[in-house]
Amino acid sequence: MKNTIVSIGSEFPSFEKKAVISLEKNKEFATISSEDHKSAGLWLVMFWYPKDFTFVCPTEIAEFNKHFEDFRDRDAMLLGASTDSEFVHLAWRNDHKDLKGLKFPLVADTSKSLADSLGILTNDDEKVAYRATYIVDPQGIVRWVSVNDLSVGRNVNEVLRVLDALQTDELCPCNWEKGEATLSA
Repeated sequence: MKNTIVSIGSEFPSFEKKAVISLEKNKEFATISSEDHKSAGLWLVMFWYPKDFTFVCPTEIAEFNKHFEDFRDRDAMLLGASTDSEFVHLAWRNDHKDLKGLKFPLVADTSKSLADSLGILTNDDEKVAYRATYIVDPQGIVRWVSVNDLSVGRNVNEVLRVLDALQTDELCPCNWEKGEATLSA
């Protein structure tokens, strides 16, 4: 049976998960919750990747990290997530040069409960998360979702473009970019 992916207009599922937030000894882990972005009045951009210690995943994580300030400037909390444990996340960050300086948490969904609630687990025996990206407004409502097959990395600039468009709360034409005119109805 295929999962139903949580989509636009739905409330993002509640969660409380461990995450890697630092490489500093005794400050590596924190608990992240679905209430964090709402209580701060922030948008949430949560991107999921299949597994640590793989090939496409670090290219995406590093690219999101390069744009961390762009997300912060847009009042968006950025979270990466997979079904690996916080200990595997930490080991990978310590091992991979492009992941050592991450400025955002990597959430550990070891129970796979959040990925399952979102409907983004693969239907094979391994049950890893697809490359899903969610933009959630400050009230906790999903405003955009994109899901890629396991072998295809996403485009971080497109995530930023869509976030910009959503934040205008106006009609944005095809290929609209921040600073361009919106449409009048």
